Amino acid sequence: MTDFGGAIKKTDKYEIAILGIPYDEKSSYLKGTSLGPRAIREASTSEMINAWTELDVNLEEDINIVDLGDLSLTDSESNIFNKIEEEVYKIIQRGVIPVILGGDHSITYPIVKAFSRKYKTLDILHFDAHPDLYDELYGDPLSHACPFARIMEKGLANNLVQIGIRAKIDEHVEKAKKYNIKMIEMKDFRDDILLEFHNPLYISFDLDSLDPAFAPGVSHHEPGGLTTRQVIKIIHNLKANIVGMDVVELNPKRDLTGITASAAVKVIMEIMGKIVLQRKNK
Repeated sequence: MTDFGGAIKKTDKYEIAILGIPYDEKSSYLKGTSLGPRAIREASTSEMINAWTELDVNLEEDINIVDLGDLSLTDSESNIFNKIEEEVYKIIQRGVIPVILGGDHSITYPIVKAFSRKYKTLDILHFDAHPDLYDELYGDPLSHACPFARIMEKGLANNLVQIGIRAKIDEHVEKAKKYNIKMIEMKDFRDDILLEFHNPLYISFDLDSLDPAFAPGVSHHEPGGLTTRQVIKIIHNLKANIVGMDVVELNPKRDLTGITASAAVKVIMEIMGKIVLQRKNK
């Protein structure tokens, strides 16, 4: 079973919708992240884990979650980003919180375009080893190394906070200054960090924000990253109105033990638990 510990239901009334986007055509090094959604679902089986989060939320009973399956991406490349945007927008328009399983990080740009159509003020919390602020990479402005350059230059987000960064270059620093991006580098990271957002918050979680010891199943290993426990603590202490999220860059071809997929499931479930609590406290 691939059901997030038994939390997935078959119902027409739901508050959270999982959607897979198996796309890796914008990866710059290794292919394989298109297999990410399947691997995450397999690691979520209720034969291995239960539906409770560390916040004492029972996802099976406290909220309705459905899995909409994977987006079919048989279109031409020029239409794929438009299709991603439209399908995510359909979910948002229903008042449902999308949980997106990637896929490479390029998909975050069309996803955020969908969110910007509903939320005129939007904050983003971006977990990553890399700032993803290149103007272009190898001639491609839509590369998985570029989504946040496109998002900020288009004015799709009011506030961008990046955490876990440890592979920046001068170009990224200049972009951060230009768009007032808060870049929290690992060399400056403190365990007692508290993040608060005042606009609706979108979370984009690149699994290489985790140290390769905790998440080897990514295409770009960058030592010196976050521990899984540090990420969970950040999520638990987060003060925000979370309206959606993605988890990207899982490459199952490098995840020989499944530890990275399991980390993805853990992060997703703890964020969903946080969403349940925020709804209860409204």
